[in-house]
Amino acid sequence: MPTKTIFITGTSTGLGKLTVIHFAKLGWNVAATMRTPENETELTAYKNVKLFKLDVTNLAEVNAAIDDAIAAFGKIDVVVNNAGMGAYGALELASEETIDWQYDVNVRGPINVIRKFVPHFRAEGGGMFINISSFMGFTTAVPLGSLYNMSKFALEGLTEGLYYELKPLNIELRLIEQGGSTGNNFQNNIRWNKDESITAYDELMNKITALMNNRDNSSLDDPQIIVDAIAAQALGESNQFRTVIGEMGNHLLAMRKSLPIEEYLDTMLQSYK
Repeated sequence: MPTKTIFITGTSTGLGKLTVIHFAKLGWNVAATMRTPENETELTAYKNVKLFKLDVTNLAEVNAAIDDAIAAFGKIDVVVNNAGMGAYGALELASEETIDWQYDVNVRGPINVIRKFVPHFRAEGGGMFINISSFMGFTTAVPLGSLYNMSKFALEGLTEGLYYELKPLNIELRLIEQGGSTGNNFQNNIRWNKDESITAYDELMNKITALMNNRDNSSLDDPQIIVDAIAAQALGESNQFRTVIGEMGNHLLAMRKSLPIEEYLDTMLQSYK
């Protein structure tokens, strides 16, 4: 049986890097993409891993990286859209550049990758896209995250919509809805919307930053659980369209389903007062 190949975005740290290592150890070929592959040292130890330069917001780099990966391995079987970033803070305080950046990384980036890969999957008779979302993609739980929520809700809608047009072509769609996990540098990469001349949001901002800075790691998921969920999809061990990871995400989902939306939103708001 031919060796399978997986293409993963955002592999320089955290979940992306762990996923590369996991599939490399499974014997898969791995196309690992990142913005600065010249700085990577750990993944180069794996003979079945090749690094490709890729900023998912740069269409020329998307096209080149995917063309090069297909040329290197001959065929890609699974694509994991993992690259993502977050903007937090009041929408009023967000710069135009930050608004565009949030959309470009978390929504347009996966669109760029998917559009480039669809012709390859059609030619090969099928394939799979695994989009890494968040429980913020089906619910709202943290104030001041409107831009991040927007991007993940959009990714969810994109993936559902694609199901109808790609399933008949034997191209599978999957969503992994993760929460916070240990070893993830998401918080360090947050872009905060700030304007020193506007203080109306300071109290809420202080509460949210304190919550993030002092969060008990016991409430965070083991990232290996997320990697295992990705692997279960790629290996055909699970055919779930949505996989919600962790106690927190599943609790929020159950709460969202059980309450009228007005009650849910007010309940969440009251928890931050």
